[in-house]
Amino acid sequence: MAQSCPDDASARPTDQPGRVPLPLLTADITPGRQGLTCRYRCGNACAHEAPNLSDNEYFGDVLARSLSRRGVLRAGAVLTVAAGAGTALAGTAAASTTSSSVPAAAGVRLPRGLDYEPVPVNTADAVVVPPGYESNVVIRWGDPVVPGAPEFDFENQTAEAQAGQFGYNNDFCGLVPLRDGSGSRGGERYLMFNNHEYTIEPLMFRGYDEENPTDEQIRIGVEAHGLSVLVVERDRNSGRMTAVLNEKYNRRYTGTAEFVLDGPAAGSDLLKTSADSSGTVVLGTLNNCAGGVTPWGTFLSGEENFNQYFANAAAVTDATAAERVQRYGITEEASGRKWERLDPRFDLAQEPNEPNRFGWIVEVDPYDPKAPPMKHTALGRFKHEGATIQLAHDGRAVAYMGDDERFDYVYKFVSDEKMMRGESRRAREHNRTLLTKGTLYVAKFTGDSPAAEIDGTGTLPADGAFDGSGEWIPLARGDESFVEGMTAAEVYVFTRLAGDKVGATKMDRPEDVEPNPKTGHVYLALTNNTDRGKADADRTAPADEANPRVENKHGHVIELIETKGDHTGTTFGWSILLVCGDPDDPSTYFGGYDKSQVSPITSPDNVAFDSHGNLWVATDSGQALGINDGLYGVSLDGPTRGRTTLFASVPVGAECCGPVVTDEFVLISPQHPGDLDDASPESPASNWPDGPGTQPRPSVVNIWKVGKNGRPGRIGQ
Repeated sequence: MAQSCPDDASARPTDQPGRVPLPLLTADITPGRQGLTCRYRCGNACAHEAPNLSDNEYFGDVLARSLSRRGVLRAGAVLTVAAGAGTALAGTAAASTTSSSVPAAAGVRLPRGLDYEPVPVNTADAVVVPPGYESNVVIRWGDPVVPGAPEFDFENQTAEAQAGQFGYNNDFCGLVPLRDGSGSRGGERYLMFNNHEYTIEPLMFRGYDEENPTDEQIRIGVEAHGLSVLVVERDRNSGRMTAVLNEKYNRRYTGTAEFVLDGPAAGSDLLKTSADSSGTVVLGTLNNCAGGVTPWGTFLSGEENFNQYFANAAAVTDATAAERVQRYGITEEASGRKWERLDPRFDLAQEPNEPNRFGWIVEVDPYDPKAPPMKHTALGRFKHEGATIQLAHDGRAVAYMGDDERFDYVYKFVSDEKMMRGESRRAREHNRTLLTKGTLYVAKFTGDSPAAEIDGTGTLPADGAFDGSGEWIPLARGDESFVEGMTAAEVYVFTRLAGDKVGATKMDRPEDVEPNPKTGHVYLALTNNTDRGKADADRTAPADEANPRVENKHGHVIELIETKGDHTGTTFGWSILLVCGDPDDPSTYFGGYDKSQVSPITSPDNVAFDSHGNLWVATDSGQALGINDGLYGVSLDGPTRGRTTLFASVPVGAECCGPVVTDEFVLISPQHPGDLDDASPESPASNWPDGPGTQPRPSVVNIWKVGKNGRPGRIGQ
């Protein structure tokens, strides 16, 4: 059922363009998400010591290198980028300059694509969209994906049924056009790709015993992970989007599907197990978080918190192996889901190399169901939030990636080969190899302000901006390692340790790292890090210019510009665009924009771009402000740079994932709805999306504007 924001005069536009009195936080909104998400998504990572125990130098100890701020801005001003072909999303970005001035009320227009009435922050059990917009659910957990799969029955789930149904906790969502002529009259068809990040068994099964799950519950959980590929159709007359049961394209890749390891580490002894002496074939993909749509029309998926599925790391006694296990946070005793009781590959005492086969970037060709899904070792192994591609001037593919852990790193990969244009079989086969050979880098950020001016409060330094320069440090290329004391295979399999050795910058949970397809400016979502500068933490790092707040519970967004627009280069400039939180909090910053004119925002997670050059930010952990998570539009250019407004909020207890923003529609993927204190199937905290008397179900939601005569209009216009 379509939802709109409440009839609240405080949220309605005034007669001053660009100036909207937005609702801030109110006393009657309180946080409530329970610990299930933390336990089942990442194994309570934040409750444990951060795995990064390295003594990498801090910003205050690093002299400015390579670029002055003025040089960086000049580089950004002449930036040009080859637009990606075959991708469903496009966008532009702004110059990197920041300003603390407030735009004049008179004559300032809202940017195209962001002209909507902001949604008030709320705790509604609904998807709330602006007035004049509608939404519909495209597909839900348990809906059939594969023709012949049964309809969902919460009370009678089976692993066999789940293997053909939409998985749990859909995160990343991507679309590519399907132009095979099979659409209905007035409809347009796409291939949709979804990650199924993790399961929350206590919300999936009545009376679930966390210490003694049944074998069938374990099997269902394994099948509810993974990936979905399916056909969807959008009705151009009504705006609604629906899933289509298609025998040719629809498929599931679950925790038991076969994946192929490729690239320079494939076949390494570090990747061999008793079941796979070749070190090249893996069963399953786990904890797939964000992803990307490549310019050659494939989907990328990041394996993130894979560590929590494995048990008995204490059985690893060799000092070197134990250090590697610790750096990836593998569970010392039993795992949370107890999968090792049913499948020995999840038990390090029996299969110590099995965890090394997870934590990769996966590539799937949606157009070719016969093409095996690949795990690319050349892109390194860590807790991948995702990977997004920018084509360099010379046609090489550059992948940007974040390692979603407190005090971990930002990476990029530059392919050796160039993308081949066209849709021929030869071109598609060639392009599927682009991520198998190239150079892997890790980022080092340097601030341009004196260390004394970065005091951890979020107060801007004297030059009025958190900004500076940086370098990409090479780690490996093919069989060549650039890290002293590590072979190339070790660099790829234990990439975190390689980053430690070369002194990469410890960041505040780098999640989505995504280039704007039109300008090439790269945006980094740093979700949060409450251990930053914490006095009583065993191992932490102080505030620095790229991570300027101690106990950073609300996160920030960095804008990165490659020198002279060269995405294959090794230097860059950067500045912080957003320091998130309650706008009334003096530690927050919105690109210099008037903070009375923005929406409260916390924990930026995923980003996307529209065709007008606007940034869209999806959030995770709205409970840090006591509000529901949502999707926010952010202006990047002109006098409204930094203006951040809530476009859609997700149901109570849910996280906003998988944004896809086009001129005609927006897709979001509300994950784990109803995850509040004391929630259970016997007493659900949410009945979204099906209404009273039903269990909450993660889903994909389509949003569109209702235009003239009831036909769809254009988003934000």
